Amino acid sequence: METSWQTGLRSSANSTRALVFLRWVESLVQGQSLNIALPILDPGCGHLPADYLPGREVRRAIRCIGQTDHAFQAGSQEVHGPCRLRNILLSRFASEGVEVELSQILLTGSSTQALDLICRYAVSPGDVVLVDDPCGENLYELLGAHHARIVSVPYTSNGPDTAAFQTVLISAQPKLYITNTAVHDPTGASLSAQTAHKIVSLASTHGVTIVENDVFADFEPRRSARLAALDGLQGVVRIGSFSKTISATVRCGYVAARRDWIEGLAKLQAATSVVGSSPLAAEIIASVLSGPFYGKYMSGLRDRLALEREAAVTRLAPFGIVPWLTPAGGFFLWCRLPDGYDARAIAAGCADQGVALAPGTLFGNSKSARSFLRFNVARLTDARIFDALERSMELRCGRSSGAGGY
Repeated sequence: METSWQTGLRSSANSTRALVFLRWVESLVQGQSLNIALPILDPGCGHLPADYLPGREVRRAIRCIGQTDHAFQAGSQEVHGPCRLRNILLSRFASEGVEVELSQILLTGSSTQALDLICRYAVSPGDVVLVDDPCGENLYELLGAHHARIVSVPYTSNGPDTAAFQTVLISAQPKLYITNTAVHDPTGASLSAQTAHKIVSLASTHGVTIVENDVFADFEPRRSARLAALDGLQGVVRIGSFSKTISATVRCGYVAARRDWIEGLAKLQAATSVVGSSPLAAEIIASVLSGPFYGKYMSGLRDRLALEREAAVTRLAPFGIVPWLTPAGGFFLWCRLPDGYDARAIAAGCADQGVALAPGTLFGNSKSARSFLRFNVARLTDARIFDALERSMELRCGRSSGAGGY
C-alpha cells in the first residue's frame, strides 16, 4: 500500500516530506546527525566501516603508549606537534620527491581543522575561493562560514578542466584553489601529469595558492601526479590526515607549507585551540605508521576495496546506475542515474526506508548534479539498500530535466 509521502512524491518532486528527508540525509552524510535513533544503512557515508580499519593495531598502540609519559607531555614542548609523526611525514614527502624541512610541517586536529586554519589565515570575507565541481561535501559549508565567495571549475577524468580553470583565474581572481588530487572525492578520478603541470603553471602565473588535500592518497595502487611535488611547496599547501585509513575517531591532521605560512598557522592555532593536535592521537598514528604493518595493511585494504568496487558495479547495473568512471582506488563510486531520475528525490525516498544515500547536489551546483549519487562501496553490501533503491526508482521519483556530464 502506498504511503501518503509516496503519493505526494508522485505529484511533486518538491514535496515537504521529501525535502525533510533530504535534509536528514544531507546532515547525516555531513556527519551532523550521529545521534539519530533510527536504525539506518548508510551507503552514502564518507568513512569506511570499523571492521575495515586497523582497530587491533590502534589498541596495541594505545596500550604501548599508556606505559610511557611521553605522549602526555609532548604538547607543551613541541609547538608544531610531536616530532615522531612529523618525521614520518617528512619521510613520506621525501619518497615523492618533495624537499621539506621539519619546521614546514604543522600537526592539526584533522584535515578539516587544517583547512579551517588556512581559511582563517588567508581568506577575508568576500574573497573568491575556487573549488572543484563536484567537490567534497563539507567544503561549501566551511567556506560559507568564512564568508568566502565560492566559484567552481568542472572536474574531468584527468583533473580540473584546464581551459575553464584559466578562464576563472582571469575573471574571478581567486585567493585559493582547494582540491584533492589523489582519488578525488566524490568522482574517484586521479590527476594526470599533464593537467597537474598546467594547473601549477597557471596558478603560479596568477598568484593563486593551491591547497592540495591528500587524505585519500594511500588508497592509490600507483601514485598519480601531485601538485606539491611539482611546486615544491612554494605555491602549494599540502594538507592531510589518516581518518580514512586508520581511525575516524583518533583525529590527527597536518599542514605542510612554506615556512612563513607554517609560522602564521601555528600562531593562529595556538591562539584558537592552544594545541591543535592531540599529542596522544599523534603518537597513536605514528605507532601505526611505523614499521612494516601499515604498508601491508594498506595493500590488503586496496585489494579488498577493489573486489567491493567490482561487486558494487555489478549490483547497481540492473538499476541502470553506472559509474562516471571506474576509479583506480578508494571506496567511492560517482554514479549516474538513468535519464529521467532525480538523485534528491531518490535519496529522499530511500531515507524514508532507513537508507541514507548521497545525492550529487551535496557535492556540486552543476545542472547534472541531480543525476548523480555517490556510493561507498564498502557500505553497499546489504540487500535492504537495493530493495529501498528499487522501491524509490519504481516511483520514478522526481523527473529530471536530463543527465549531463562533469
